[in-house]
Amino acid sequence: MDAAPAIVTSQDPSPAAQSQPLVYRTRLPVRIWHWTNAVTIFAMLMSGATIFNAHPRLYWGKYGATFETPWLEIGRQGQQGFLRLGNLQFDTTGFLGWTEHSTRAFPPLVTIPNYYSLAEGRQWHFFFAWVLVISLTLFVIYALFSKHLSRDLALKPEERKLAHLWHDIKEHARLRFPTGEAAKAYNPLQKIAYLGVIFVLIPLVVLTGMTMSPTLNAAFPWLLDIFGGRQSARSIHFLCATGFLAFILIHLLMVLLAGPFNELRSIVTGWYRLPTPRKERP
Repeated sequence: MDAAPAIVTSQDPSPAAQSQPLVYRTRLPVRIWHWTNAVTIFAMLMSGATIFNAHPRLYWGKYGATFETPWLEIGRQGQQGFLRLGNLQFDTTGFLGWTEHSTRAFPPLVTIPNYYSLAEGRQWHFFFAWVLVISLTLFVIYALFSKHLSRDLALKPEERKLAHLWHDIKEHARLRFPTGEAAKAYNPLQKIAYLGVIFVLIPLVVLTGMTMSPTLNAAFPWLLDIFGGRQSARSIHFLCATGFLAFILIHLLMVLLAGPFNELRSIVTGWYRLPTPRKERP
């Protein structure tokens, strides 16, 4: 995003549309990184589901592969699927654990490949893991040198105040999104979400993925100490993947509520039409 976007006149002939300018809001490197990430994260989630199907249980500590102590399990009992979380169990028949087309934890609809193959799932996962690492490295370099990080993503002093954040949360809960000049920049909740993905979720996914590799354990044994063992790293890896999924679902919901055409135009072409300020609306 630009600090001072260029403004052009709308080509829409209606007077109401003519009064709302188009601004160049999303720079090309940001758009490229967005779509690269969109493909990469979906491929990693789906290939990760295939890998998870090999042993659909999660543990804390150094050791796993037992059936007595998982904190999370997705399985089936006969033709009934279930998700067990600690002492709680939920019926997931037809969705997880047991479906019409699969008795695996995750059905073929959400896996890559769309059949069970641990070897192929790992190949897909590792390939896109490299894409994720390389794209993040390039984006962070761009964000630092272009000042995109400090200018557009860093929270301003007033945005760090709890009162300001709470007001932003309430506005979003009421579906009252920024309009006019305020819509040119990321709002505080967007900034926190994007910074969390860039500097928390992705690094954790990469480091826990490395911790699960016996080969990398030999090269970087301190990773096992940091995460408390390979099974704990696998659990954290899964939770981070769940965090990515939650981020995607909330992100898509916000796009739909804020106006999908305008938001998609911004992330595809860079141009964004400023929403009419509320005081100007009839």
